[in-house]
Amino acid sequence: MTSKSDRPIKANIFAAGAVLWRKSPTNPYEIEIALIHRPKYDDWSFPKGKLDPGETPVVAALREVEEETGLRVQLGRHVTRVSYEIPGHRRRKRVDYWAAEALGGEFVPNNEVDVLRWLAPDDVFGALSYSVDHKVLRRFLKLPVDTTTVLVVRHAKAGRSERYSGDDALRPLDKNGRTQAAALSTLLQAFGATEIHAADRARCVQTVEPLAEAIGVDIAVEPALSEEAYAKDPAAAQAVTRKIAARGGVQVICSQGRVIPDLLERWAERDGIDLPPARNRKGSTWVLSLSGGKLVAANHIDSALPDV
Repeated sequence: MTSKSDRPIKANIFAAGAVLWRKSPTNPYEIEIALIHRPKYDDWSFPKGKLDPGETPVVAALREVEEETGLRVQLGRHVTRVSYEIPGHRRRKRVDYWAAEALGGEFVPNNEVDVLRWLAPDDVFGALSYSVDHKVLRRFLKLPVDTTTVLVVRHAKAGRSERYSGDDALRPLDKNGRTQAAALSTLLQAFGATEIHAADRARCVQTVEPLAEAIGVDIAVEPALSEEAYAKDPAAAQAVTRKIAARGGVQVICSQGRVIPDLLERWAERDGIDLPPARNRKGSTWVLSLSGGKLVAANHIDSALPDV
C-alpha cells in the first residue's frame, strides 16, 4: 500500500515569469538575456513570481517581470511550463514562462532583486543557479526569438442562439460575455495588441470593444471570418488571415467556433507545426508566433479569467 508521503505531489503553488530579452546594443542581429540576483537566496534566475489571488498566469508574468526588473515588456510566445518540488516541504511549484522583450524602463536595485545582468545566450547557462532553468533556456532558444504575434480570439459568451428572437448576426454578449471581454482586453494588451479585426457579428465586435477603447484603435470588420462565409469559402478567410498577419504589429482577430479550429489546422499544416490540444471555448485565445511570415509556434489560452 502506498503511504500518503509516497504519493506524487500535485502542484499547489502557481507562478509565472519570463525569459526577458533585448537586442544587443552593439549588434542588432544578436540578443541578450536578463538574469536577476535575489539576495535572499543568493541565486541567479529568470524573473518570476507567484500568482496573486484572482490573477491569470499571463497577467502575473507581465506584473512580476516589471516589478522585479523595473522594465516595461511585451510578452511573446509561451516558452514552457515547468514544475518542481520545494525542498523540505510537501509542496510543488508550477511555473509558466513566456518570452518577453524589454521595451524600456530602468532597473533599480531593491530588497528582492539587487542585480540585473544582461548576458549573451551562451553565457546564460553557466550563470543560472538551477538546472530547471536550463530546460527553460533550451526551450527559449529552440525557436526564433524575435517573432511576430497574432492573437486569434473566439468571441465571448452571448447566450443561446435558440433563445434569441432577432437576427442572429446581431445577437449581443450576455453578462458573462461582457466580463470575459473586459478580461480579454487586459490579456491581449500583455502581448502588445496594436490592431483589431472581427467577423461581422455583433458578439465578435463586442468581444474586442474593450480592447479597442483601451488602446485607441478602430475595429476592422471582416465578413469573410464569419461562420457562414467560412463555410462557403474557407480559402477566402485563409487569404484574409494571411493578409492581416503580414501587416506587422500585433494583430488581434476575433471569430467564431466553427471557423477558428479549421482555420488554424490548415495554417499549422501548411507551415509544418502541430497545434496543442485545445477546447476552443468562448473567450479563449490562440497566441500564434510567426517568423519570416511562417507559423513557428502556437499556444492556447483557455480563458482570460482566473481559474478561481
